Amino acid sequence: MADPRILSVLEGWRPALPLAVAYSGGADSTALLWACSQRFAGQVAAFHINHGLQAAATDFAMHCQQQCAAWGIPLHIARVAAHNAPGQSPEDAARIARYKALEQLAHAANAQNAIQTIVLAQHADDQVETVLLALSRGAGVAGLAGMRPAWEQDGVRWERPYLAGRGQIGGAQIRADLRALGIEWVEDPTNADLGLTRNRIRALVAPALAQAFPQFASTLARSAANAAQAAELLDELAHMDLQATGRPPAIKALQALSVARMGNVLRYWLRIEHCQTPSSAQLAQLVQQLQHCTTRGHQIHLKVGLGTIQRRGGVIDWYNPSVLV
Repeated sequence: MADPRILSVLEGWRPALPLAVAYSGGADSTALLWACSQRFAGQVAAFHINHGLQAAATDFAMHCQQQCAAWGIPLHIARVAAHNAPGQSPEDAARIARYKALEQLAHAANAQNAIQTIVLAQHADDQVETVLLALSRGAGVAGLAGMRPAWEQDGVRWERPYLAGRGQIGGAQIRADLRALGIEWVEDPTNADLGLTRNRIRALVAPALAQAFPQFASTLARSAANAAQAAELLDELAHMDLQATGRPPAIKALQALSVARMGNVLRYWLRIEHCQTPSSAQLAQLVQQLQHCTTRGHQIHLKVGLGTIQRRGGVIDWYNPSVLV
């Protein structure tokens, strides 16, 4: 009997071992955890993050414990409290808290010479939703690039094997394979909430596009890959410009750049130095203020994310009021 698709798409994938699968108990992470345990027996653990955001959270954790016990897979659970700041959505706050908790679990395991890679179960349909969501928000090339198949951050390797190379697979195939294998999963009740933009894209927009353009998912994936390449080139340019403007950036050095390069390096600086993503309007306003900053008394004060960008002598910097002393 041929391997189910959820397993065969992992052929040729060579992650650094041991690995941990971010396991929610849902269909996608269940499929990936099972497939990884089949492909890399004895080298797989599961990380479960309990946000406590809904009544079913305890049931999700219990299901994960039972499933991992049945498969003989070590399970590590972390509970996080994700509080969204003003202007930040609860979903965004939960996502940031989840990734931070996964990273902390990996570092804790690495103290014992374990877990080299954290594996995430996002797949082709998730990529479609991510790119369409970016389009609906007027995102630039970085947003249109969608989710990265792999990256490293703070000493942790992250991979999405269901997005990489021949690993393209969608939600319908994943569920069909799980049913054929007799493997159960839990459904997140919030997935049916059409008040959430991503759910509306999944339920209404993506099916209509698939009906009108049967190959749209694969062509959109190619467009996302092209956007990712363009975003990488912009980051390389921004890195060179940031070396020239300094950290924090000098105003006169910024003014020597074109408007496009100034916006590019400022966006890059805020992202890599302060983990902030300015809106298009905020970035345009910042560039405009910098262009008109020609006197010593000209002040700059612009809110970005959870802090503000302010002038300090000949440079600008980003400050978070909650940590100022």
